[in-house]
Amino acid sequence: MSAEKGNLMKLLRRMLVMLVLAGLVFGAIAGFNWYKARMVAKFVKQFSNPAESVATMVATPTVWHHTLDAVGSLRAVRGANLATDVDGIVAEIDFTSGQEVRQGDVLLRLRTEDDAGRLKQLQSALSLAQSNYQRDLRQLAAQAVARATVDADLSALHQAEAAVAAQQALMAKKVLVAPFSGRLGLRQVDTGQFLAAGTTVVSLQALDPIFVDFYVPQEYIVSLRPHLPISLHLDAYPGRVFAGTIQSLNAQLDTATRTLQVRGILPNPHHQLLPGMFGHVAITLGLPESYITLPQTALSYNPYGDTVYVVETSTDHGKKTLVAHQVFVKVGPTRGDQVAILDGISPGSTIVVAGVNKLHNGTPVTINNTILPLDQANPHPAEE
Repeated sequence: MSAEKGNLMKLLRRMLVMLVLAGLVFGAIAGFNWYKARMVAKFVKQFSNPAESVATMVATPTVWHHTLDAVGSLRAVRGANLATDVDGIVAEIDFTSGQEVRQGDVLLRLRTEDDAGRLKQLQSALSLAQSNYQRDLRQLAAQAVARATVDADLSALHQAEAAVAAQQALMAKKVLVAPFSGRLGLRQVDTGQFLAAGTTVVSLQALDPIFVDFYVPQEYIVSLRPHLPISLHLDAYPGRVFAGTIQSLNAQLDTATRTLQVRGILPNPHHQLLPGMFGHVAITLGLPESYITLPQTALSYNPYGDTVYVVETSTDHGKKTLVAHQVFVKVGPTRGDQVAILDGISPGSTIVVAGVNKLHNGTPVTINNTILPLDQANPHPAEE
């Protein structure tokens, strides 16, 4: 019995050893699989979802003026192509191209030699008619002449006066004067040239102030009225803003485009604005408001809603990382490169403005603001 009991104890010890060895083997296998899974997860997290480089800006409220944009064309308050009323040979030119002139300044004279001789003849006839009439009056007082003779000589006097006045008017038409003050254009005639009536001699433009004409859609008519402020931007003067006001509105719409012609007026003391220029007109409508504004590159426009990415700090195993979260927003009006955000983000939030197309909700990011998108209320094309 003792021998059998010894053999049983040996068998139990062997089975226990085998169970311990099996447990160690299975434990080692389970530990290895756990370690492998952890390393694989870490590798996948590190390399399958790397941090994306983006540009950001802090959302801050700005003053927003509601404006209506249009394209306008400049025209002079007073402008004319000057010409003579009669034919003649150019005898004298008293101006230079581009000269500033005053109202009444003589610009050009046509030859008047024959006209001057004709005027002397008519003035001599007028003098004779006056003498005859005065003589008739004295003789009529002495009843030495008939009343009919006096009336005939009075008619002759009036005719002589009219002839002299007509000749003087003809001679005056051969002198071209400035009808108003302004700047002359380029001279179109030369001395000695035969000038037909109506031929343009030179253009005259009054440049201060100056008009700007533009068209607006009919839905904005209710918001427009005289004296509303406007601003003008021209490619010729990048960065410059010319301020003015609305002067008047047309009494009817253009039936082809259903737009209303509006005329603004701007001071132009230095004559930098010239008739024929075109520019971008901004009409200020209503009172200014405060909106958060972002570059339009920050927006993702989707059928189910417009979104932006907000950068927030996330803590993972004690390590802080920057993560982009997608947020739905309500957008408002736009101006230039900017769009107003009415709802969805609060001031102080860090918003992704470049690199949006690389992101999805929860993407880790790194910030690189060395290059930022344009964020101008009134952008203008850069000249190369």
